[in-house]
This record gives sequence, C-alpha cells and structure tokens, in this order.
Amino acid sequence: MEYMKLTALHLSAALGVLSTPAFAQDTSEAAPYADDVIVVTAQRRAENIQDVPISITAADAETLAEARVENIVNIAALSPSTQFVTSNNPVTSSSIVIRGIGTIGITRTFEGAVGVFIDGAYRSRAGAAIQNFLDIDSLEILRGPQGTLFGKNTAAGAVLINSTKPDPHAVGGFYEAGYGNYNALDLKAGVNLPVGENAALRLAGLYSKTDGFYTDATTGEDLNNNETAAFKGQFLFTPTDALSIRLIGDYSKSDANCCYASINYVDGPAQPLIDALTLAAGGRLPSNGPKDFQQTLSAPNDQSVSDYGATLIIDYDFDDVSLKSTTVYRSYNVDQVGLDGDFSGALVLTVDEYFTSEMFSQELTLNSDWDALNLDYVVGAYFSDEDIDAQRSLYWGPQAEFYWQTLLATSLITATPGMFTSEIMTGKARSAAIFAHGEFQLSDAFSAVAGVRYSHDKKEGSFANPYFRLSPTEAITLLGIMPGPEYDDSVSDDAISGTFSLQYYPNNDTQIYASYNRGYKAGGVNIDVSAAGGVADNPALFPGATPKDPTYQPEKINAFELGGKFQYLGGRAQTNIAGFYNDISDLQVAQFIGLQFAILNARSAESYGLEIENRFHISDYVTLQLGGTWLPYAEYGDDASVDPAISGQRFKFAPKFSGDAGINVDYPVTDDLTVGGRIQYQYSTARYIDPASLARDDAFGLLNVNMGVGSKDGQWRVEGWVNNATNTIYGTYAFLTPIQAGDENIYLGAPRTYGVTLRGAF
Repeated sequence: MEYMKLTALHLSAALGVLSTPAFAQDTSEAAPYADDVIVVTAQRRAENIQDVPISITAADAETLAEARVENIVNIAALSPSTQFVTSNNPVTSSSIVIRGIGTIGITRTFEGAVGVFIDGAYRSRAGAAIQNFLDIDSLEILRGPQGTLFGKNTAAGAVLINSTKPDPHAVGGFYEAGYGNYNALDLKAGVNLPVGENAALRLAGLYSKTDGFYTDATTGEDLNNNETAAFKGQFLFTPTDALSIRLIGDYSKSDANCCYASINYVDGPAQPLIDALTLAAGGRLPSNGPKDFQQTLSAPNDQSVSDYGATLIIDYDFDDVSLKSTTVYRSYNVDQVGLDGDFSGALVLTVDEYFTSEMFSQELTLNSDWDALNLDYVVGAYFSDEDIDAQRSLYWGPQAEFYWQTLLATSLITATPGMFTSEIMTGKARSAAIFAHGEFQLSDAFSAVAGVRYSHDKKEGSFANPYFRLSPTEAITLLGIMPGPEYDDSVSDDAISGTFSLQYYPNNDTQIYASYNRGYKAGGVNIDVSAAGGVADNPALFPGATPKDPTYQPEKINAFELGGKFQYLGGRAQTNIAGFYNDISDLQVAQFIGLQFAILNARSAESYGLEIENRFHISDYVTLQLGGTWLPYAEYGDDASVDPAISGQRFKFAPKFSGDAGINVDYPVTDDLTVGGRIQYQYSTARYIDPASLARDDAFGLLNVNMGVGSKDGQWRVEGWVNNATNTIYGTYAFLTPIQAGDENIYLGAPRTYGVTLRGAF
C-alpha cells in the first residue's frame, strides 16, 4: 500500500490505465484542486481512492502529524467510525472496533475482527501495534469485511500501515523532538543513505517517556508511567528495473508500571471491607472525584513489552505480470510482574503473567490484466503459523484469608499467603488460503469487482495447572473457580469469503457503488483456567464429571453497502457517503466474571447505519473536514448460550453517533515561512463500555489543537499543541472487579495534555 498525492498526469503514469479510462482528466483543463489525487492499494493495486468501491480513510505522514496520530491508540482522530479499545493488559484486551464491530474481551487467544497489517505483515495481536509509529509513510482504514484480499480476521475491516521506503537516489532524513506536561518527552530521527546506484539503507529510531496521569493516593507517586525505545532498519536493492528486494527489521521495547490504575465505577458489597483493609495496610483511600485521577494500589504492576521481527518483500515484474513475495517473522512478548489483582490498596491478590507469540507467514501474489476481458486481476496464496506460550501465577496476600473469612462469614476458609496456583497455557494457529480478485471494465461507465478466498484454519490450545495448592478449604476452590479441568483441544475450520460489487460512473467526478462482502473470523480454543469449566466440572476431583467445551465457533458476516463518492465545485469539495447493513452469525463474545474468562458465540447479531466524509477547500489556505457515523441499530440477537444474557442488547463500544470536524490552515506569511495547523473536535454519543455488563459512558466531546510555524520547504516546523483542551472526563473501558462481586472499575481517557514539538527534514 502506498499513499501519494499526485497530479492526474502522474497518477496515469503510476497506474498505466485508470479503472475508468474514459473519464481520465486532462491536467491542462483540470481545476487545481482536482489534481490532488489520493492513491491507495486497498485492492492490491494502485488506484485513485475515489475509484475504489470500499469505504476508506487514508492519511499520509503529514496528515498523521497534523492530527497527532502517533500510534494506533488514537486512530479515532482519523475516522469517527473507528475506535481503539484497551484495558489493563495489552495481550488480552486490545482491539480495534469499526462501525461498532470488533473483538472485545480479555482472552489470550482472541484474534481481532479488524486486521492490522504493517508493511504487508499481519499482526495477530492488536496489542503488538500500539507502539508509537516510527518512520510511517501512510495509513489506510478499510471499513467493512476485507476477507478476500486480507484474510480471515478482517470481518469488520483492516488497517494498513506502510513505512517510508528507502530511496537509492537521495541522502536525507528527518528529526522530531517534543516535550509536554506529565514530563512527556518524545524523540525521533531517521536517515536515508544511498548505497551505490541501486540500493539504499534507511535507519530510524525513537525514544519516548511520560509520567502517568494517575497518582497513588498513598505514596503520591505517578501510576501508568511509560518508557519506550524503538528502532527500524530497511535495506532496498533494485539490481534491475524488474526486480526489487526490500528487507525491513524492527524492534521496540516498552517498560511501564501499567495498567492497573482505574477509578471505582460501581461500589459492590465488598467495598467497605476493601476500604478497611486498605487503611489497615497503611494505605490511603483514593478520592472519589474522577478528575483527581487517584488510585491506591498495593503492588508494583511492572510491565515490559517487546516486539520485533523482519519482513522480506520481493517484487518482480515480467511482461505484464507482477509477482510479489512477502515473508514475515514476528515475536511479541509481554512480562507482567506484581500486578495488583484486586485493583485496590488491600493486600489480597497479586498476579504474575508472561506471554509470548511467535509467528511466521508467507504470501505470494500475482497481478496482471487480461485485455480481452477488460480484466485486472490478483491471485495469491497465504500461509501462517503462530505459537503461543503463556503462564500465569496467582498469589494470596497477607490479608487474603481475613478478607474471605469476613466476606463469607466463616472461619473455615483458608487463603494462606503465597502462590496458590501457576497455570501453563499453550496455543497454536495454522492458516492457509488461496484467493482471486478481479476488476472487470464492463463499459466506459460500469465496472464490476468480484473476489473469492478459501481459508483453512487449525487451532490448538491447552491448559495445565500442575502447581495448584489443592485443599478442601482453599478459598478459590470453595468458590468453585479453581482448579478447573486441564485440557488439550483443537478445532479446524474451512471457510469461503468473498466480495462482489458494481460501480457506476455517471461522470468524471462521481462513483456510485453497491457491494456485498462475506467476512470470516476463525474459531479457536480458549486457553484459561475456566475455559473447560470450574471445580464441579473437573474429573480429577469429581470422577465422572464432564468438562465443558473450551472451543468456540467461527464468526461469519454478510455485509451489504451502498455508497457514492463525489467531487464537485471544480474539485474544491469532496463527499463520500455509504449506507451499510451487517448480518452476523456466531458473533464471538468474550466474558470476564470474577476470575473466570469465557468465549461464547452469540448466534445472531445485526447492525446498520450511515457514514459520511466531507472535505472542502475553503480557500487556497484553509481546508474543512466534516465526518460522521450514524449507527441507529447494532444489537445482539438470539444468544441464549451467553451468560450473562445479552440478547437484545446493543453492541459494546458502538455509539449511535460519532463525528468529527476539523479545520486545517496553511498560510504563507512570507515566501519562506508558513503558519497554521489543525483544530479538531471529536464527538461521541453515549455507549456501553464493559463487555460483561451494562456499564454506560455518557456522551462526550474532545477538542484538539495543533498550531505552529515553519519553513515552506518543510525543513523545520515548531508546533504548540493541546489534546483534550477542555479537560473532558470520559470512560474508555469498564470491567467487573476481580474477587469483588457487584463491584466495577473504569479506565478514564487522558486528561488535558499539552506541549511543543520541533520537527523537520533534511
């Protein structure tokens, strides 16, 4: 995927023939604003974004900088229908939601409904994509199922991120330094170095750190501090005009005391006891005011995340055929030590957890055309193999036994301080697919797109609990939670996904399209202590007991879309609009209750809505952007198997309306100096933010401002910025507090942040 702003003449050269050649503009007659063409490769070939029958938001490096989209976490600044959701654990609870559809929940094997691809490499864990962007050239958000060209886990959409390519013909580089409140420091730099006439080396690195915006009420220390370092190296070799070899290697490491600081949302019956134990342990009770961002924790909550890998991309052109090979290796590792499992100042429960994912993938694609049929086509094959290893150890604290004896009004319960269980979990996922996708030019005004993909997925999962401290009076056993049955299970799925669309071009500036897409998200094996049931289901304790099935079914979606893409006022205005309907079967739903995790299938679900994106060139110096997504209906259907029942409930993280308005200014003060920036307002109506309850966050709006001055040639720019300028308090994720029935905590979005940034290029 490449994103460029080209004149129509350059676009024609890049594409050879546009998908609508009869309407190609003559640049000598075109209005100046009509020359700004965004080229995307959502269909695995370079095309004008206005000619693609898909709802797409695209941004280049400049747009990402103006909107301060520094990582995938704040991707909503680009598209109001897109959200990033995360809670305390980046391994198990990070996901992207598009049009209200996404994989929400705390599980280790859950794969997202929105696929993330960085330089063509699929990231199986959304948490692996949350590190700060480094040397990124472009980003595309594709809304709606993308299973034909991008695979199994794109039932809701895909996010395509592309690094800046090395350039064999120029020495250059970039730099960036920023400082803000909460002692936020951000440093980035990169250099491009030609190596001979046909090769280039590109190196980039970043360092960032920030204090958390929560404060420990007892110690006064900051919570959720973060420190990150990353490096990316690329080597491009083009020995001939037909052959290109590109190797990309990257490494990132993040250390934090994260992410257990949260605000109490609903007090359960155990809250007075938790408060008393907090005071007895020498702690102070946090303020109940959400604007104070206070929490009291009794464990260090140390978290270390590393992510590294390599991508080898080989392109070879012969005659009218282009062949591409993409080979990928990824490793993703998370170590969490001393996590406060009771989310309080009481000394009841701490957790250590370790997670490792290693993945290899290989994809081959062939692009060509068939002149006799007016057909451009792509065929390909894909294979991936992922191994997961995880371990979780739980420890009772010195107040645990008193807590349980008091809460349950009996002295027979024991919870001796120390480790009471250490769980070993493994997973394996193999996927293979073949696909074909073609675009037929039916006439000067009509085109059709059709594609099909066959996928085979096999997943394995196991759970063992060899170190459980078995006792008939153990608290966690008497509660019926542990030890759950051990298991080693697998599932296999075969699926067909596909796409079909019709496009009509009534004139040079308009496309009307109707599309059908079949999406697919593989089933799997849940790896967790309770995936096969609780104590009563454990045949090792109760001979003859039958464990529950730890597997879950594949998710399927039939998506229908009717849309239009319009340019008018001589190219000064652009409006893209789409209405959509989604019919989902076996929607995968994750539940977290106490210490128990479950993945279940809601047998049916539906959603429909309307989205619109507008861009207006008010003048040569001012651009206005308006966008919105209206989602009046997004509900679960018949799902009697899900507990707690969610039949008829609205999807989580699916507001009825979300929108944004932004204005960009770039005004030349002199021949060499420009001033300007971006002001943006984002709005969301109320939405449900807990996968396992009806916790609802109110409507809110965010005002972000980024203004600066810089050289016209882009060699330097100084910006002052403020995010959440009105200091709005809003929730991002709520959850049922472990071991505290009826209690619920909530994570809050960042308060007002501000700072200055110097960036430039050479």
